[in-house]
Amino acid sequence: MKVLVIGASRGIGLEILKEGLALGHDMSALVRDPSRMPLKVGGLKIIDGDILDKESVDEAMDRQDAVCISIGIKPTRKLVSVFSEGTKIVIESMKEHSCKSLLCVTGIGAGDSRGHGGFFYDKIFNPFFLKTIYEDKNRQEQIVRQSGLDWTIVRPGFLTNGPKSGKYRVVKDLTGLTSKKISRADVADFMIKEISDRRHVGDAVLLTY
Repeated sequence: MKVLVIGASRGIGLEILKEGLALGHDMSALVRDPSRMPLKVGGLKIIDGDILDKESVDEAMDRQDAVCISIGIKPTRKLVSVFSEGTKIVIESMKEHSCKSLLCVTGIGAGDSRGHGGFFYDKIFNPFFLKTIYEDKNRQEQIVRQSGLDWTIVRPGFLTNGPKSGKYRVVKDLTGLTSKKISRADVADFMIKEISDRRHVGDAVLLTY
């Protein structure tokens, strides 16, 4: 399949590229600074651009089968809008290019996963350091839900740089659950499998060990 990853130069996005290439998918990466892309191999198309720039998103979207949004920013208390505004642009472009499959990474604390991160994260870290980020991730999730696309929202637990295990929980009902860790490689494993299988279209899932 032809898969576009937006937010691909590090973290989950980079792991998605690695996993997709290993399985023979035709992978494309939209990145703001191609010189910072550590992965430069055959079969990978790198597009210089930004999620907030419709022209570069359109260029990257051409003939794609699926899109993964995995952008991130550093903690800030300033007003944040890149997640919601960027996702609006991506969805508009997907519709114009007849691409229906969208997987969007948000995180523990977005939507109804709020309150499932444990005391320190829920009461201290998220409110003091991530408040404006998660306010925008909430807006992002609503935009995805209302998109009319075949969407899946992916909420990883606490991320590590551990190896891919292929053994993790995919949780829709969060009743009584407190999220644990998960490696970026295992998040990528889920997302690449979901691109092919589409078992969770219309679901917001938490990934955790």
